[in-house]
Amino acid sequence: MNLNPIVLSIPVFFLLIGVELIAVRFSHKDLYRFPDAIANLGCGITSQLSGLFLKVLGIGVYELLFEYTALFSLPSNTWWYWLLLFLLADLSYYWAHRMSHEINLFWGGHVVHHQSEEYNLTVALRQSSLQVVWTFAFSLPLATLGFATWDFALMSSFITLYQFWIHTELINKMGWFEWVFNTPSHHRVHHGRDPKYIDKNHAGTLIVWDKLFGTFQEEEERPTYGITKPLNSWNAVWANFSHYATMWDELKTIPRLQDRLKYLVKKPGWLPSYLGGYRPAPAIDKAKYQKYETHPGVRLMTYVFFQYITCVSGTAIFLFSQSSLGLSTKAGIAVLIGWWVVNCGVLLEFRSWARWSEWLRIALYASCGVVMYLNANLTLNQGAIVVSYCLISAIGYYLVKYEK
Repeated sequence: MNLNPIVLSIPVFFLLIGVELIAVRFSHKDLYRFPDAIANLGCGITSQLSGLFLKVLGIGVYELLFEYTALFSLPSNTWWYWLLLFLLADLSYYWAHRMSHEINLFWGGHVVHHQSEEYNLTVALRQSSLQVVWTFAFSLPLATLGFATWDFALMSSFITLYQFWIHTELINKMGWFEWVFNTPSHHRVHHGRDPKYIDKNHAGTLIVWDKLFGTFQEEEERPTYGITKPLNSWNAVWANFSHYATMWDELKTIPRLQDRLKYLVKKPGWLPSYLGGYRPAPAIDKAKYQKYETHPGVRLMTYVFFQYITCVSGTAIFLFSQSSLGLSTKAGIAVLIGWWVVNCGVLLEFRSWARWSEWLRIALYASCGVVMYLNANLTLNQGAIVVSYCLISAIGYYLVKYEK
């Protein structure tokens, strides 16, 4: 069984999202849009899937360094060990997070988390599939100091889990708690695309790091959420690669090799002076600002909601059982789930290719179910569940009123 605390917390995440939805309904606040929430959850799913294959960076390299380079044998049964581990892990998170905003190449691995133009608990689950590639090294000094791999992984998970609840607009200022800890108010600033809020409040758990290193900004007026160049898509996979596509296009306009290298490591928005120089975040005219929006009908939203309920359930089962599967099997299942997630997003965008892609996916899932049953990889009941799902999907999709 997968003992990843993040995976184990999935039921709690959805319970709290449900509580927030109820609170939003009673408070008459407009904090959720269905396509946006679906896109956020889709990015969360793809992040967990990619994590199965990239954990060698996040944990494997750490374990290797701990085994061969640890300078001290630290006693893990003491209170100061855990306090020191918490402080150092939170500090390394701060710098990894800050550099993810200040280095263009790293920003491409973090931008996913900031693309939503809403601010609610589903945004906490909107995570990048590639960020670990750029940020895993910031924690490696802890391995050399002698903090055990499992202890670090546990503390890192705690720091991540802490940040779930701060993605809400339903909690205002929190008095003395704000002096030391990261809160919803502090983190709303971090998600703001207003010029004065850009690149502020990078804290994981302790806001004191931002105050100490000069990146703190108090929440004043309500932020405008999102990124300066909106994604304008509900596609979870495109969300992970869109910034790199932009970087590729801009790199082709830079003639000098040294400037291309600078472009990779400078702040997002940087260009050589002969191409216009740094492009700061533009001011926002809130009276004219409009969020990206599509207008799916009730039938389409109902169909996509059914698909997401089954997709999340299937993904959870896969994540809990994947340790017993071979690499090729895990990769194949991950691709099938990724396809599922992408289709749900692009259906809500009315993409011309989405209709045949969804029919093809349903047919393939049904075929896989039959083949697995014939090869004794599924019991009769399990095979019946797969076939029933595909039949319901086919009928439901046929009934969808697919129009803008």
